[in-house]
Amino acid sequence: MLIMLHHPNLVSLIGYCHERDERLLVYEYMRQGSLENHLFDLPPGKAPLDWNTRIKIAVGAAKGLTYLHDVVNPPVIYRDLKSSNILLDDDFNPKLSDFGLAKLGPVGDNTHVSTRVMGTYGYCAPDYATSGKLTVKADVYSFGVVLLELITGQKAFDLSKESGEQNLIKRAHPFLSDRRKFTQLADPLLRGRYPLRAFYQLAVITSMCLHERAHIRPTMHDVAVSLDHVASQPYISESKRRIRSSPSSPMPVPPPRTAGAPEAPVWDGLKG
Repeated sequence: MLIMLHHPNLVSLIGYCHERDERLLVYEYMRQGSLENHLFDLPPGKAPLDWNTRIKIAVGAAKGLTYLHDVVNPPVIYRDLKSSNILLDDDFNPKLSDFGLAKLGPVGDNTHVSTRVMGTYGYCAPDYATSGKLTVKADVYSFGVVLLELITGQKAFDLSKESGEQNLIKRAHPFLSDRRKFTQLADPLLRGRYPLRAFYQLAVITSMCLHERAHIRPTMHDVAVSLDHVASQPYISESKRRIRSSPSSPMPVPPPRTAGAPEAPVWDGLKG
């Protein structure tokens, strides 16, 4: 399947080797490893991902999924989106990898594909897990889990925690359902270095992706557009802010808006 898919945010298949009992696939080398390597259990001296890099990764992954859902025909349901399957190049551009569980989506008048439930615990959409009915909205839910990992710096499912505290979605629910508590979700390693308005917007997008009712979840296209809007509000450090406000610094002029350019979907509470 992967040989037919081409997008900047999908890992490229370079070739394969079939000799005797060995079957190997050769992919492009992603020097920075997986997103998982940069979020959890960081070794001493390894810098955590900053806010702007986290949003960059979220935007790229969303665009990769949008390609699979909206451009490929029939659509491809990834079915195993997780932080360990998002690989990063030298510039931390994300690429989706490992399409071993990918499934062609419904065609014609069909609303879903019936299949054996597969995926990774903690990322699997509850509607798919209980019914075996697979739609692209299962990927949207998994993407919401990855967004929550990016926000919190915590694993989707953590066996090192006590029973009842292992599932990140359950732990985060009280905070995602109350906008006054949104910032309590923030990864301590961010040290408060994020734009508050954009953080609120990201929390709302995450909550929408994680909605229990699949039909209420947004499409990945809408998620990607909304994340582009979040990315347009980068975190600027205090020192850089002072330089920008210096009388000797030229005033930046925003580029003209392209006619017909898409605007971010207006979801309740998104404007923060």
